[in-house]
Amino acid sequence: MTYASTGQRSAESRVSPIFLALAGTFLAAGLALATGWGNTRLGVFLFVVSGWMVSLCLHEFAHARTALAGGDITVGAKGYLTLNPLKYGHVLLSFVLPVVFMIMGGIGLPGGAVYIERGRISGRLKHSLISAAGPLVNALFGVLLLVAVSQNWFDDPGVPTVFQDVELPVSPLPLALAFLGYLQVTAAILNLLPVPGLDGYGIIEPWLSYKARRAIEPFAPYGMLLLFALVWQSQVGQWLFELTVRIFDLFGADIRFSEVGRMLFSFWKTY
Repeated sequence: MTYASTGQRSAESRVSPIFLALAGTFLAAGLALATGWGNTRLGVFLFVVSGWMVSLCLHEFAHARTALAGGDITVGAKGYLTLNPLKYGHVLLSFVLPVVFMIMGGIGLPGGAVYIERGRISGRLKHSLISAAGPLVNALFGVLLLVAVSQNWFDDPGVPTVFQDVELPVSPLPLALAFLGYLQVTAAILNLLPVPGLDGYGIIEPWLSYKARRAIEPFAPYGMLLLFALVWQSQVGQWLFELTVRIFDLFGADIRFSEVGRMLFSFWKTY
């Protein structure tokens, strides 16, 4: 019985081949950009999309792993510890739609979902930490990418080019890193907003009164639509951009790199 239980736990935490394929695509595309192999714009597209998908898997894994530590022992049986994107909610709504938003507006909207059995977890702080774990992954990923760009980790020492008054590195990899970093930073910021259905609300929800939680609960399914409206139809979008620029400046990264990276990412457009 002990052997079967151990084997089952091993299967529940075995990394999914799908995730490994995404990670492999991310690394291969990065190597191609660094060495100048293949089509640059298609390479940037593959690098950013696969990197974004990897970050979504890590985001949801962080939620699940923190929930497991907090007392929800069902997350393994649900496949949440395998990093398999097919296990994290509805594929269309959780992954395809955020990628479409990324293509349309160049903003990292939250995606994916793990269903935590909150009744198994005691203590408001544990509930808040579970919700905070996902955005923290995006924040850490974003910081790493911005440091890589600002410290020229992957820059080619050749003669830089100039595009629209921006002195660019020879290699397109830093530009792709900057755009992916922009997506990570915006995703972290947006996901921390106290909007029902998002992690920011999940952080504060345990500290609200029962009456307040019941009153807000019906609006949770519409949180993503509300966020979409706020970003594209109000000053929130401008506020988000300005805050992201400040974060880039904090790490010494040029926000214009991400803009050029976004242009390369949109390989179907002519500039």
